[in-house]
Amino acid sequence: MMTLVIYDVPDDKIRNRLAVACKDYGLQRVQWSAFLGFLNHNRREELQERLKRTLGRRTGNIQIYPLCDKDLR
Repeated sequence: MMTLVIYDVPDDKIRNRLAVACKDYGLQRVQWSAFLGFLNHNRREELQERLKRTLGRRTGNIQIYPLCDKDLR
């Protein structure tokens, strides 16, 4: 299923780490802090955990949305 990941993080270092994580999972950047790509349920959960660990207790917001074909149209 297509997955949209968006985040708003004020720390440049953490924001760059989040981008690297998204790219590691094969997602393509669609905007500066937004990535889109195909991930199955397990990979999406793995990525979510990795992003949470990367952010830790720092200020920020990470959103992950699974998108079906109908939503993409």
